[in-house]
This record gives sequence, C-alpha cells and structure tokens, in this order.
Amino acid sequence: MKIIIKILVAVIIIISVSTCKQKGSENFGGISLYTFREELKSNPKEVLRNIKAVGYQNIEDAGYVDGKFYGMTPLEFKEYLDELKLVPVSSHQGGITFDNADQIIADVKTVGYKYLVIPIPPMGRFTVDNETGTMGMTGGVDSLAQILNEFGEKCNKAGLKLLYHNHDFEFKENDNGIIPMDYLLENTDSTLVNFEIDLYWAEKAGADPVKYFEKYPGRFKAWHLKDMDNQGRFAPVGEGQLDFARYLSKKEIAGMKYYFVEQDETYEGMTPLKAIEISHKELKNVGYK
Repeated sequence: MKIIIKILVAVIIIISVSTCKQKGSENFGGISLYTFREELKSNPKEVLRNIKAVGYQNIEDAGYVDGKFYGMTPLEFKEYLDELKLVPVSSHQGGITFDNADQIIADVKTVGYKYLVIPIPPMGRFTVDNETGTMGMTGGVDSLAQILNEFGEKCNKAGLKLLYHNHDFEFKENDNGIIPMDYLLENTDSTLVNFEIDLYWAEKAGADPVKYFEKYPGRFKAWHLKDMDNQGRFAPVGEGQLDFARYLSKKEIAGMKYYFVEQDETYEGMTPLKAIEISHKELKNVGYK
C-alpha cells in the first residue's frame, strides 16, 4: 500500500509540473495598458491580474501621472509586476518635456523598462479635431526630429532606448509635400531613436508597413497590433482585414523585438478583456511568440 501511495504521489507531482510548464508556455506577447485606460483608474491591480490570466507576458504602460504609475510609486509598480511575473518593457510618456525628462527617465528606469516611447509629438505639438477626429501636428517635422534626437540622447545616457509611436498623419503628405514618417526615419539618429509602428494606423493612412520595413530595415523595434474591420474600426486580431502573418514574416528585417496588442476601442458590447483574449489566441495561431 505504501508503495502504491508513493507511486500515486509521484504521478501527481509529474502531472503538476507538466501542467505548470504547459501554462507557462502560454505566457507570451505584450499588452498596451492603454487598452484598459478606464478600468485602470479604479482597480489597476485587478486589471493586471486579468491580463496575466489571459496569458500575456510583457507590459507597456500608458498611465504615468505625477510621478506614479496607476497610483503606484515606480518601486511599488515594479514590485507588483514582479509579483505577477509580468515584464515591464516599454513606457508611453506623452507628457515628456525637457523640464521633466530627467525625472521621467529615472522613474521609468526604476520600474525596469527597456524603452521609453513618445506616443505623440510632445510638448503641445500634437493636434486633434474633436469633431472629425483628424490628427496632426504643429511646429514642423524638422523640429520634431531634433527633439527626438535630443530625448534619444538623454535616454541613451541613462541606459534606455527611445521609440516614437505613430498614428495615421505621420504617413500622409503634409502641406510642404513631406511625409513625416519618412522624414523622421531619415533625419533621426538610428543609434538614439527608433520606432514603435502602429500597424493599424499605418494601414489606415494607406501605407504598407512591409515596404517601410524593407526600406528602413532595423528601425521598427516594437509593433502595436490591432485589426481593422470592414468599417475601418478597431477590431481584435483575426477579426479584420490586416495580414498579421505577412507582417511577422518580415520581423527580422523590421528589427522587431517586442509587440503589444492594443485595443483602442471596442464595439457591440465586447469588453477590452474579451478583445485581448481573442487577439492572444489568434496571434498564437499565426505564429507570434
């Protein structure tokens, strides 16, 4: 009887270890916390737990205010991510200026991020028409390139890497006949500044991300993934018309190190959590890891 019990215990242990390994293997990919910007206002820890439960591994925040990440000090935020075994990879810092950059960089470093991402032209240069939703910028793309180079140098000295995130207007010819994304790629120092390409917004503007990967190899270190439905709206990956397998086939030439699922809006009663579950399953099917 004792021998049988020992055998049963051994079998249970083997099954448990196997199950843990299996579950662990499901944790992959990144999530942009912008997806949960409303939910994070009330219960950020629950949101992070839910994200982990879906199977995501990497985190990109978009909620740094007054020196805190979702109401937590940089150290508290780091410790909670560590507790959940979520990996801080990149931090969106739309409010960065030359006055607060040093503090922001220090706080981003404390959490353990690798990348600082500038998500819009900073310091009041981003514009949006509230009626039409049309986005743009002021101040000139040459000025933006110079600003990015300067922030890139600051980040580099601190051991961080700087990325710039696009919307649609960067891929559209401006009043001076310049395509801002082309100008930024050609007039920023690739050792200091690279890019987080939002594939949805690039396609929305009529640009082909793959052609950009091929023309500017190695510059697109991170990707934002979300699909586009037949109305041109945001959709979970696999429920729209974008070819995520085609993008993935160009991962090496693009220079992609990380990707983040982002669901800006949901429709017809779908929750952000359900949307990222759908995207996670589809990305696995396509071959994203």
